[in-house]
Order: sequence, then structure tokens, then C-alpha cells
Amino acid sequence: MSLTLHYHPLSSYCWKVLIALHENGTPFEARHVNLGDPAERAAYAGLWPTAKIPLLVDGDRVVPETSIQIEYLDHHHPGRLRLLPQDFDARQEARLWDRVFDLYVMTPMQRFIAQQLRPEAERNAATLTGAVNDLGMAYDLIESRLGERTWAAGEAFTMADCAAAPALFYAAVVRPFAPGHRKLGAYFERLLARPSVWRCIVEARPFFQYYPLRHALPARFLAD
Repeated sequence: MSLTLHYHPLSSYCWKVLIALHENGTPFEARHVNLGDPAERAAYAGLWPTAKIPLLVDGDRVVPETSIQIEYLDHHHPGRLRLLPQDFDARQEARLWDRVFDLYVMTPMQRFIAQQLRPEAERNAATLTGAVNDLGMAYDLIESRLGERTWAAGEAFTMADCAAAPALFYAAVVRPFAPGHRKLGAYFERLLARPSVWRCIVEARPFFQYYPLRHALPARFLAD
């Protein structure tokens, strides 16, 4: 098997690539990375100096960065589902929404969680408030632009939805959707109904004990 994904089951960015792989049933080896172990981290950094996860390795080729990884898979290991449309305008739309979910949902969510990992006395109140406010802005943006689309970029499931699922899963714990986010909430439920997305949740369950907001996770995510 040529494809190896270095990952951790809790990582939202790892879910993004896992969803892409699961959607097309792409054969790959999942290799769990423990960045808390100095020796393992050093060895992993030998593959790619940032030592960030996930990292996709295809034979002798190392592919970093999740959006690049999904585009690589779409080109070199295509399946029944094209995660980046062939049409230029549709492709641009998928890339735009991929950026929206990564930069405006995933990023503030991770800023908030990073603060939760600190002792309570060392948490920065301004950072916490700013992250929650940024999520509110992102939710409003998504709600106003989704329209009647089934998926983020249109009627086809794309890379944008691979990014959306983990971003919204964790962000909704930090800042739940407001009643006015009706379209966003319905879209999130459609994402959860994808077997590829639910598989990531189920496989993460043994590790949720290490998630700092585990107490706020809805019960349906902790057990069937």
C-alpha cells in the first residue's frame, strides 16, 4: 500500500483528509502520531519540518497541508466522487468554501481550545471572547450565503464539505448555533449523515476523554 496518512483521531484537520479518503474508499495506512513523545516527534519532523498533522505520504512523495492533500488525492488517486470539480468556476467555489471553513471556523475554534489547554489562571479572556465572536461572524456569513444549496459549494459534495464537517463539529461545542442559523444547522445535520463523517466521530470516541470540552459534547456523539 503506497498511501500512508500520519494523523491523530482527535484532530479536526486530520478528519478533513480522512473524510476525503473514506468518501472514495481509497486504500491507505493510518499511522497514529504521538507528538507528545519527543523521540517520535523528532522522527516525524524528519518527514516534514513543521511536524504538523496530518501528513500524507505516497511512496517517496511527502504531501503536506490538508487542501493540497485532498487535491493530490483527487488527481492521483481519483474515486467515484471528484472532490474538486472539473469546471473552473465550480472548482473556485469549492476552494473558496474550503478556505472559509479552515480560516474562519477552524482557526478561531482552535484558538479557543488552545486556551482551554492552559491552566485556568493563565487563559487570556480577550482571546477567548475574540474566538467566540469570530465564530459568530463565520456562522452569519455561512447562513447568509448557503442559500438552498445541499452542500457548501453546490449540489455536489466537495473538498469544502470535508473541511466543513470537522470545523463545525468542534466549533458548535465552543459556540452552539443560534436559532437563526437554520440553514447552517440543517447543513451540519446533512454532514453528520455522511458515513465518512460519522466514522471519524466514532473512531475518535476513545480519545474524547482528552478533549478539554468533552463535558459539552452532545450525548449522541459519545455513544450510538
